[in-house]
Amino acid sequence: KTDPQTAPNIPVWRTSPARQADLRAFPADLPEVLASGLVGRGIQSLYSHQAQAWEAFRRGEHIVIATRTASGKTLAYNLPLLTTPAEHPEVTSLYLFPTKALSQDQLSQLDPFQGSVRNIKAAIYDGDTPASRRADIRKQANLLFTNPDMLHTGILPHHTNWASFFRNLRFVVIDELHTYRGVFGSHVANVIRRLKRVAGFYGAAPQFILTSATIGNPQELAGRLIESPVTLVDKD
Repeated sequence: KTDPQTAPNIPVWRTSPARQADLRAFPADLPEVLASGLVGRGIQSLYSHQAQAWEAFRRGEHIVIATRTASGKTLAYNLPLLTTPAEHPEVTSLYLFPTKALSQDQLSQLDPFQGSVRNIKAAIYDGDTPASRRADIRKQANLLFTNPDMLHTGILPHHTNWASFFRNLRFVVIDELHTYRGVFGSHVANVIRRLKRVAGFYGAAPQFILTSATIGNPQELAGRLIESPVTLVDKD
């Protein structure tokens, strides 16, 4: 119910009718441990865009997921990346978030799977990471959470210390795609270009997953940012 003092300041009020969820069964190639973990969280099926992202990921395509806020984008990119440690523990994945706080929040999304999925070694590497932990993270982490600035100043210039990580780098997540536009976006695009070059030096060609909830041209921006064709997943 609208506050009477606030009501005069609201020019338009619209109520959107509820829509039936477009659900899909768990993919046949989803590892049982992940399926069990989802059921344990009360998730019995995937939304159609999550299933579509899974299929595109399994085909080896770069993906941009552009669906609304709270539509389950985090699960859409975590499921394929969590599949990898169980199957190939040596494979590494890089998560890029625009802020350190978001890295902390997204790392917590892995907590329900930490005890059930084998070989998950997730860590945050940013300006707040204690120096005493950094060497161990470089050697052990296979799911690394950081931000473009730390990637630019603290990781890529010291890539020889990250040789094993880059040699096995198969996946890169770039969240909040819409923040990388304009002059700042051009800088980040060059950091991504440098990331691809360093990974290539070690024989890796990572697959990218990008996400955004608030952008009109996600496929165009994603393609420009990583300089490769991108599959759009936007049916919400």
